Amino acid sequence: MAKINFGGVIEDVVTREEFPMEKAREVLRQETIAIIGYGVQGPGQSLNLRDNGFNVIVGQRKGGKSWDKAVADGWVPDKTLFEIEEAAQRATIIEYLLSDAGQIEAWPKLKPHLTAGKALYFSHGFGITFSEQTSIVPPADVDVILVAPKGSGTSLRRLFMAGKGLNSSYAVYQNATGRALERCLALGIGVGSGYLFETDFKKEVYSDLTGERGSLMGCIQGIFQAQYDVLRKNGHSPSEAFNETVEELTQSLMPLVAENGMDWMYANCSTTAQRGALDWRHKFYAAALPVFEELYRSVASGAEARRTIETCSKPDYRENLNAELAQLRESEMWQAGAAVRNLRPENT
Repeated sequence: MAKINFGGVIEDVVTREEFPMEKAREVLRQETIAIIGYGVQGPGQSLNLRDNGFNVIVGQRKGGKSWDKAVADGWVPDKTLFEIEEAAQRATIIEYLLSDAGQIEAWPKLKPHLTAGKALYFSHGFGITFSEQTSIVPPADVDVILVAPKGSGTSLRRLFMAGKGLNSSYAVYQNATGRALERCLALGIGVGSGYLFETDFKKEVYSDLTGERGSLMGCIQGIFQAQYDVLRKNGHSPSEAFNETVEELTQSLMPLVAENGMDWMYANCSTTAQRGALDWRHKFYAAALPVFEELYRSVASGAEARRTIETCSKPDYRENLNAELAQLRESEMWQAGAAVRNLRPENT
């Protein structure tokens, strides 16, 4: 493992130099990896593993859109694509990549196929951490491991195709065989991780639920909408409001932050922008900190898990979700966004 200084805190991380692809292939040479679920993470992880030379099969409910998508991606029914239970039976490593609600529903069918010596792999700590609510309790004689890419399966695949990687966390919850760690790291490298940093199942799900509801999705949409609305109420056009709120951030400034950090981005903006950003960041921090503290308490108490399970298990959940997404999509801000994206040079 490599020791890296993260702002004065030394962490051990695993890179492709310490754990090269050749080592990963050797560790998993006699394993059959079943990807259970072909929704958010399943396609990216399975295709990357397949392209990296691992023995991979896919388990998915037959007849649905995800089954058809798997076929379109080159998985062959009865050869590399099976119903969930058959794939689980054939596998030595089961990557359990259904949605959290889907994992709860499928668990009674999957659990009998978790025979001694197998490995149960997650990309989210939800099912294990909130086991009192999910009833997901693995047998004691299987390895239970986690690799959680820090991004969507789509991003994982796109970066892989570009010769890059998406950073991932990893954890070992149960080491029944003595090989859990090497299996975990080999899978982390195999799915296309840039580097791997250690966590545990509880910390992974706490940070993940906080991030999704916070700066990654919930908070950022709230901030976008607030600034856009203020500009529009003060007479700015949709084009101006969207460009100043979203387009400049995503197309110009965030790439600079990703490349060299926030200080570098500040240093490469106008002095007027620098001064205003440095002054106003304190007000935004003071306003946001109590909200994030409330959010983290809600995650740690299990309230967010309860709401997720209860809401996602309702028969009309998909219909209601589509209505909420339509409301977001059809808002003036994101209609303006669609128009702005169409006007980008690559689209004209």
